[in-house]
Amino acid sequence: MDNKTKARFEARAKILRAIAHPTRLFIVHELSETQKCVCELTEMVGADISTVSKHLAVLRSAGIVQDEKRGSQVFYKLKVPCVLNFLNCVESVIEFSAREQLDLVK
Repeated sequence: MDNKTKARFEARAKILRAIAHPTRLFIVHELSETQKCVCELTEMVGADISTVSKHLAVLRSAGIVQDEKRGSQVFYKLKVPCVLNFLNCVESVIEFSAREQLDLVK
């Protein structure tokens, strides 16, 4: 594997690592509906603002979300909504695997 190819796959892995956490997946799901401020996400997640901010920083660093400061509040939205296509694919894998498991017991 050459350096360019390796760098491309490392970049992909960074994005996958960023969303490979239940809380961050939940945040991405919530942001797919509309942008939200950190305070809203904190309430929805049920964690302290520091924890939610750290999750958002991971997603921002990977290029998945972007933030916009408005007064004292920070709002987040999906930077590239096509990430939802991947998550829909994940759901399809889950459904397919469940059907395979069900077929084993029939």
